[in-house]
Amino acid sequence: MKKWGLVLCLLAVTFSLFAGGAKETAGDDALDVRVLVWKYDDTYGSTVRAAMDKWAAIYSKELGKEIKLTMYDAADDMAKQIEQATIIVGDKPDMVIINLAEVANGQVLVDMFDANDIPYLFYNKQPAAETTKSVLVDTGTIFIGTLARQAGDMQGQILYDLYNADKSIDKNGDGVLQYIMFMGEPNNDEAIARSRYSVETAKSLGLKLEAVSDTLVCNWDQALAQEAMTATWASVGDKIEVVFANNDMMALGAVAALNAYGYNTGRAGDKEVVVIGVDAIDAALESIKNGGMTATVQQDGDAMGKANIRIAYNGALGKEWLDGTDYKYTTEDEFKCIRIPYAMITEVK
Repeated sequence: MKKWGLVLCLLAVTFSLFAGGAKETAGDDALDVRVLVWKYDDTYGSTVRAAMDKWAAIYSKELGKEIKLTMYDAADDMAKQIEQATIIVGDKPDMVIINLAEVANGQVLVDMFDANDIPYLFYNKQPAAETTKSVLVDTGTIFIGTLARQAGDMQGQILYDLYNADKSIDKNGDGVLQYIMFMGEPNNDEAIARSRYSVETAKSLGLKLEAVSDTLVCNWDQALAQEAMTATWASVGDKIEVVFANNDMMALGAVAALNAYGYNTGRAGDKEVVVIGVDAIDAALESIKNGGMTATVQQDGDAMGKANIRIAYNGALGKEWLDGTDYKYTTEDEFKCIRIPYAMITEVK
């Protein structure tokens, strides 16, 4: 009798354990979405991350299915991002959202996730042109970004408008605007387009421009830009009349260096150099308001974060990427892509 009691007790415990496990699995039907981020300390990227958290919560309620996000900081290290991807593969999540640490190395991640039937999309940093076919076209994934040249076009337009409103920005009065260019990365499509079209658009509108230094590649980083600006100023000095920067962080670095020479301080009577960035991060808007930066081009982090989550939701459920949304594929790209528009900001109140 004691033996039967023990057996029944053990069976009851076993059944309880299995029932408990089954109940937890059945109830835990949330979508497991992982996000690979190139680096957390990128200010614009931080606005996108915050937006993804926000929209995951909103869409969890609106769409009736919880979206659980787990994010990983690669700290601008592709090797670390690959390690993180390896961990993710072992966890078999429903979806991976990728912000590449190195745009030339998307194939490594694609191969890992494809081999394990884990869907993925790319955002913000477009895979390098030489990998477009294998990483984007052949896989059928989607890229969520911006129109690469639009930010550059707007920077050129801003400079044209500034010059027409106040020709004194041509400080030496020679009819030519001497400029320097801060570039994010040499093989990044966004950086290439912003660097090219800011100048080409200004010239196409009738301005004459002259580069007074080689392009300064500063990896989107404020501190590196400040160092480069200091060194360049020591070399060419006040020949510089315009600073183009691929992002606001580098523009702010340039302003910090200029401040040390008494420029762009916001104080009445101090000299100024035109400084135009991209992103419209809070620090840049504050700088414009206080007389540091001159202008920026807004990259809408909230809109990108929203698109990432809504489209990832579809991908996780095996639906067509844009199903049930108002997004439209671009017509100029050979791969599936949506572009978040920019806006010019020249005044902050």
